[in-house]
Amino acid sequence: MDNQHLRPIRSFVIRGGRMTASQQKAFDRLWPEKGLAVENGLLDLESAFGRRSTVVLEIGFGMGQSLAEMAANEPDADFIGVEVHKPGVGALLRHMEEQSLENIRIFWDDANEVIDKCLPDASLDRVQLFFPDPWHKKRHNKRRIVQLEFVQRIRAKLKSGGVFHMATDWEPYAEHMMEIMSEAPGMENISGVGQFSPRPDTRPVTKFEKRGERLGHGVWDLMFRRVD
Repeated sequence: MDNQHLRPIRSFVIRGGRMTASQQKAFDRLWPEKGLAVENGLLDLESAFGRRSTVVLEIGFGMGQSLAEMAANEPDADFIGVEVHKPGVGALLRHMEEQSLENIRIFWDDANEVIDKCLPDASLDRVQLFFPDPWHKKRHNKRRIVQLEFVQRIRAKLKSGGVFHMATDWEPYAEHMMEIMSEAPGMENISGVGQFSPRPDTRPVTKFEKRGERLGHGVWDLMFRRVD
């Protein structure tokens, strides 16, 4: 079946907000070199990064601080960030400039477009989806990005043994993720059937998460690997 005709229900809302002057300047300086475009089609990863390495995709990196931290902590890995909000793209580019990070490339677009049109099959070592919009109201649950069809599209892009790592601070969404992932063909829970994973060192604790911990909020990590 042609995935390009399987346009899922939009799982995000375009937020308002203007770029700061520093974000815009970073965008103007770095985007021509670090930005990727869906219209350019299938991505040649080795050409994009100038090397062959571990490749990590992060869907919805927000303001980019944790992605920049991961890239700094894993210099031997290459990171592709996808974000729809331009201020977040500008913020990540500013972090990249300040820290001289060369191992990040960015799509400013819908992750579904990137997955379907730009990523080669079996090319990714890790896919990260941290704190996606939980769509709290029951009538909006269908908008949650983690659905069986979405997981199968992610699985196709993972190498054999590649990992899909999710995290959420909303327990009902964590339970939804666990239900979907446990049903997904060809995906295996690294921590065992029905078990959430401890936060790995590769996922930094964000300021948002630290604030939640002080308020007694939980965070749930799920890590599933592709099995063939």
